Amino acid sequence: MNSEVFEALELLEKERGIPVDFMVDRIKKAILTACKNSYNNEDAIINMDPETGKFEVFLRKTVVETVTDKGREISMEEAREMDPGIQLEDKVSISLNTKEFGRIAAQTARNIIRQGIRDGERGQMMQEFQSKHQELVSAVVERIDPRTGAATLRINKAEAVLPKSEQVGNESLKEGSHIKVYVVSVKETEKGPRAMISRTHPDLVKRLFETEVPEIYDGVVEIKAVSREAGSRTKLAVTSHDPNVDAVGACIGARGARVSSIVDELGGEKIDIVEYSDDPAKFIASALSPAHVLSVEVAPDGSRACRVTVPDSQLSLAIGNKGQNARLAARLTGWKIDIKPESGFYGESPEE
Repeated sequence: MNSEVFEALELLEKERGIPVDFMVDRIKKAILTACKNSYNNEDAIINMDPETGKFEVFLRKTVVETVTDKGREISMEEAREMDPGIQLEDKVSISLNTKEFGRIAAQTARNIIRQGIRDGERGQMMQEFQSKHQELVSAVVERIDPRTGAATLRINKAEAVLPKSEQVGNESLKEGSHIKVYVVSVKETEKGPRAMISRTHPDLVKRLFETEVPEIYDGVVEIKAVSREAGSRTKLAVTSHDPNVDAVGACIGARGARVSSIVDELGGEKIDIVEYSDDPAKFIASALSPAHVLSVEVAPDGSRACRVTVPDSQLSLAIGNKGQNARLAARLTGWKIDIKPESGFYGESPEE
């Protein structure tokens, strides 16, 4: 019987990742609760050793002349049969057969052990998510809710839900497919650990580049800023700490291999990789890529606002579809950008 208990615990550890020691503590707690319910006595010694397979339970009772509480006391006559030198008020340890526990006590013990398994799984899940906090992880799509479009993902031994709002554009996830997600945050809730995961977060793109570009992982190339409209377009500002390494070229890769694999992962999302500069005018001009910029006039009042002049033919390119290019450039740089054509707007004086 003892060996079966420990074999079951080892199987639990192997299949669900719950440590044997954790469950041994829960079983001891369950036995103490059963002792209280069956004998009104929590003064027990529990020896559980997975190494030797020892599993013993002793209930400690006080030696008295006349027994009034069978669960807590033992008569002198009975005690002397066990130890002739025993004295009144001494404590003796009585070996217990746990099968003798009452039905209610046994049920309570089972409930505590079941709760222990749940707690162990929650602890494992919390540990799993915390180790992946703000990291890129691979996940398997287990099922899709047909009503909400939310996807339940398997991340190693843990489960997490990817809401429709955190999925890229109109991507259609399929059960059994492998995808990359970003773990935004992890928190403990009444229903257990909950990981907020996303495929729309800007840092997802950042982590994808860190994985794909060795120069970023090594710290030679640094990602200074990211702005993103998930499913449509992302702008990435990079700089090199080695004059011999081209930051933009490293991110694009030979024949665009590095950036194209990231574009594929994101379902065709366009990615602009631009050179970062400490000079605001240079950075803003770069951020408006692929448009060509003629000049950048920074507001003298320090308001982080600027006016950018582009060739007439480049105006729509600089602004982008529904203003997207200008909007992403403004987010990337942290500057308010006013774009004007070289010829000026109709009715505008040169001073304006």
